[in-house]
Amino acid sequence: MSLCRQNFSDEAEQGINAQIQMEQYASQMYLSMAAFFERDEVALPGFQGFFQKSAEEEREHASKLVAYLNKRGGRVKIGAIKEPKIEWGSALEALEDALALEKSVNESLLKLHAVASAKGDAQMCDYLEGEFLKEQVEGEKEIADMITRLKRVGEGLGVFMYNKLEFS
Repeated sequence: MSLCRQNFSDEAEQGINAQIQMEQYASQMYLSMAAFFERDEVALPGFQGFFQKSAEEEREHASKLVAYLNKRGGRVKIGAIKEPKIEWGSALEALEDALALEKSVNESLLKLHAVASAKGDAQMCDYLEGEFLKEQVEGEKEIADMITRLKRVGEGLGVFMYNKLEFS
């Protein structure tokens, strides 16, 4: 047993390990999206850059959770990550998948927060609120706005111009 473990439940430890897995999966999914948009037959560098940055942010989230789990005296359990999707029919489909992924990550964080709250772990609640929850809501709004604008411009030349203007 860790010497620094205090008021840190087994359920919270399991939840953080599950969240690490989810953040790693999100990172892999965004990396796959970035690779898709960089392909020569897709060639949308703005989308590629957006998803590359998103992959790095999710990987950073996983690293923060690993450090936090160690700080609280937990044990990190890194498991296998399921293989992400590699093809999208359109930029809109990729953004819709990204929004669904962000909502899933947010839902998982909210459940983790509920576990911490139920166990009286105010420090963990504060950590999740300060490091993750606000950013999740902002990220969901950003992607939702992108979806709305992309629908407005339409496929073909609209996507090309959107890629050029949105990410310049």
